Amino acid sequence: MQPGAAADDATLSGLVVADLSRVLAGPLVGATLADLGARVIKVEQPGTGDGTRAWSPPASATGSTYFDSANRGKESVVLDLAEPADLVLARELVARADVVIENFRPGAATRLGLDRDALLAEHPGLVWCSITGYGTQAGGADRAGYDFVLQAASGLMHITGDADGPPTKAGVALVDVLTAKDALAGILAALLRRGRTGRGGLVEVALLSSIQAALVNQLQAVLGPITPEGTPPNADAAEPRRAGSAHPSIVPYQLLATADGPLAVAVGTDGQFRAFAALLGVPTLADDPRFATNRQRVAHREALVPLLETALAADGAVAWEERMLAAGLVASRVRTIGEGLELAAAVGLDPFREVRGAAGVGRQLASPIRIDRDARTASTAPPLLGEHDASVRAWLSQPPPTASPAPASAARAPHRGAP
Repeated sequence: MQPGAAADDATLSGLVVADLSRVLAGPLVGATLADLGARVIKVEQPGTGDGTRAWSPPASATGSTYFDSANRGKESVVLDLAEPADLVLARELVARADVVIENFRPGAATRLGLDRDALLAEHPGLVWCSITGYGTQAGGADRAGYDFVLQAASGLMHITGDADGPPTKAGVALVDVLTAKDALAGILAALLRRGRTGRGGLVEVALLSSIQAALVNQLQAVLGPITPEGTPPNADAAEPRRAGSAHPSIVPYQLLATADGPLAVAVGTDGQFRAFAALLGVPTLADDPRFATNRQRVAHREALVPLLETALAADGAVAWEERMLAAGLVASRVRTIGEGLELAAAVGLDPFREVRGAAGVGRQLASPIRIDRDARTASTAPPLLGEHDASVRAWLSQPPPTASPAPASAARAPHRGAP
């Protein structure tokens, strides 16, 4: 939530989230729920806390900027589940929570004393989100899920990189990030159902499934097209390969060289290509039968790209970007992350917020989700390890709040209430 916004005005105000997860996918879900106004209590192990606190440089007062990226707006309590008294508190936290997020290996939570199925039966309004690497079935349950390895295992790395170069990972933990978004969608859907029925339930997301869903057209190319019943499968089904920045089905839709650096050009229609060719000063390219339609441009990509780059060599990437935008075409020079933030600010997206907490003060990326034109981003800094031990333990040691019964037809408030 933005600094100054009233807590009870936040979208998920009153919702209590027990974040038992660590590293990135699960914590990102918790951070987004905190952005939307939920009270998120992060349970960390004694001594080290979330392992990402040690993933530096860059360092931060909390341990690392890696940890900071996924833990804004949360409270941190240290609980040792091997200690009976702390296990009691963990179970009480689950009892008072509306949502539980965990990414233990399958079966690990039960061994630690948090039997998911038993807790769901005991608390039927609870939404429990379980994130795994490869699912819970035989052959997958015992495999640990790490983003880098999932990029290789899923096929993402196979299609990333230059055509004549080695497989390359994405520049960020894309599998974890996309899995977090899938998990968030599942949690919100389960909460919506709970509002209608009073019943929570289990949300399961696997890293492998999420990244495969994110492969969209590339994966569908392997599955093949839809064909009329009774006809043989279309021979167009194919295994995609690395192609650098080029698109398999659209040309030009890739980086093109200019006089001083690459320019990302996205020309999605034949009309756009005609306008692009005119802007470059080579309008006859649009009349060339090799390039007149997108299908023909894809077939003759290797002939077309050098012609476009010869024309682009007349000026630099910044100048061409400005000309293309003025002409209603889509292009961008390759910016650094810092320059990308400058662009976001320039177009009015207000990309970051100042946050404060016991760790100090700093900036965090604003939530990309805007409701009623407001990006409700958590205003408290990521917590120090165990920063909220005293307050959370005191709350869990008190009798739970009593919720007033609501008509069955009414949308349910958070089923155990926030303090």
